[in-house]
Amino acid sequence: MTTEKFEIEINTLKKFFELYCKDKHDDQIEKEIILKYKDKEFMLNLSLCPTCYDSINYSFERLKQCQHEIKPRCRTCPTPCYEKIRWKNAAKVMKYSAIKLSLSKVKKRIKSIFS
Repeated sequence: MTTEKFEIEINTLKKFFELYCKDKHDDQIEKEIILKYKDKEFMLNLSLCPTCYDSINYSFERLKQCQHEIKPRCRTCPTPCYEKIRWKNAAKVMKYSAIKLSLSKVKKRIKSIFS
């Protein structure tokens, strides 16, 4: 996987986990982390509860170890690397956040039509 694709993936995970955690949990903590991938470092500011922080860290580690040059979606991967329970948790976060982001885009479009 290219470093550009890795950066897109970690930013997507960050956005989805922060949205989910903000809506579902009350004890967010600000943390700054540095992820190293190939020859590049990525700095991320995360605002997550300890449980979500643990989950996103696990997802980052799985992403760093992805063996595919062209990364498939995890749900269609021929060689899944997530533990089953952790995969279900990540899928729950992704589903919730994707629906919420989609609905907010629809809401903005409708508002722009009528304004």
